Amino acid sequence: MKAEHYVGGAFRSDGPSFALIDPRDGSERGVVPEATREIVDEAVTAARSALRGAWGAADAARRATALRRIADGIEARFDAFVDAEVADTGKPRELAATVDVPRAIGNFRAYADLLYGRPERAYTTSVPGWSGGAGEALNYTVRRPLGVVAIISPWNLPLLLLTWKVAPALAAGNAVVAKPSEETPSTATLLAHVIDAAGLPSGAFNLVHGHGADAAGAFLTGHPGVDAIAFTGESATGAAIMRNAADHVTPVSFELGGKNPAIVFADADLEAALDGTVRSSFTHSGQICLCTERVYVERPVFDDFVRELGKRAGGLAGYGPMISAEHRDKVLSYYRLAEEEGAAFVAGGGVPEFGDERDGGFYVEPTVITGLPESARTVKEEVFGPICHVAPFDTEDEALGLANDSPYGLASALWTRDLSRAHRVAPRVETGIVWVNCWNLRDLRTPFGGVKASGIGREGGEYSLDFFSEPVNVCIQI
Repeated sequence: MKAEHYVGGAFRSDGPSFALIDPRDGSERGVVPEATREIVDEAVTAARSALRGAWGAADAARRATALRRIADGIEARFDAFVDAEVADTGKPRELAATVDVPRAIGNFRAYADLLYGRPERAYTTSVPGWSGGAGEALNYTVRRPLGVVAIISPWNLPLLLLTWKVAPALAAGNAVVAKPSEETPSTATLLAHVIDAAGLPSGAFNLVHGHGADAAGAFLTGHPGVDAIAFTGESATGAAIMRNAADHVTPVSFELGGKNPAIVFADADLEAALDGTVRSSFTHSGQICLCTERVYVERPVFDDFVRELGKRAGGLAGYGPMISAEHRDKVLSYYRLAEEEGAAFVAGGGVPEFGDERDGGFYVEPTVITGLPESARTVKEEVFGPICHVAPFDTEDEALGLANDSPYGLASALWTRDLSRAHRVAPRVETGIVWVNCWNLRDLRTPFGGVKASGIGREGGEYSLDFFSEPVNVCIQI
């Protein structure tokens, strides 16, 4: 799929460009157009025009129909989306075919359904008036779109996380200007073609490609014509976007980084805990914001757990690469840092050798380490790669203290057979999501987001619709 901008209902690839690199073998597989400030401005202007025209006049039924057409269009081009997702990210095909693309379809259908039957509040009461008298009044709430919404999506789950924001933004009646990661432009471009074929009014959805700092991302998030910003990515970038948005007091929704803990109690089903920890630490080679990087295991089962986790990590096959040479080098720098800090390597720690074209790609080994103090940088800082540090604990309170001792607070996992303990501990873990005896089991209606440096606000179901719309109170004297 050739990467193109989509602005005001037209595809274009004018302006400067940069190379698109295949992370599986390091080869150049195309070029990506870089949106200039002028192109971003045209996209915002087109979005504003759509709000004043046909898209702004579309009622809930028309918007829901449009979302279902988009879902049907993705489904009709299912294999093309899978191919594009795998080519951009290098992730295993099974992951793209069973998670990323089905979730993208589900996002549009879910928000089409949510548009119907969504209640708003109404009150009839006697209220004091400004003159001191009292009168009967009917108060009710209606919702209107925020306006032009900027959506910035990351490279790790490019289609899933883009559609998770685009679907509710369109459902609420906003016009969208989206910028995917410069590393993963293909499924976003393919989505623009599907949206174009679905017949949305010109400017309702716009797509611009490019980099972030001092480029398309900054031009978009700092644009005075943008009414809200939804971003998923690393915490430092979120802070930069917030500074950019501050001049215009633009509302933001951020899902940011994580240094996610897992707590394994001695009474847990250890086979399930091991399987779950392998998934949570090494799925997509650790390049998911929800992945576990800190594992705390109750001391009676610590040695057995570490030994078996290392064995399973060392036996993994078919894993994907890091997204880029730069990110591979960052992850490897943490492997070396862990060594300098005194970590014991139970598995991994280097670069695999395949003896084929993959040796030109950006792979690192799944890695398990132990023995570091909680103050170590490797334990504190988000690596965003296939590595976890395992440490013992003796008491429930100690486990909670270790898990909560982090600037991040996105997700966590608890492993225990004791239901009372699960209910007691889960609310005390300082993360936005707590999984008990599972990992990444998601219902699209539930709130998703983090605390502390892991984000602002919540996404999912009506929580997303709440962000992408403005409640307006109407008061009518009876």
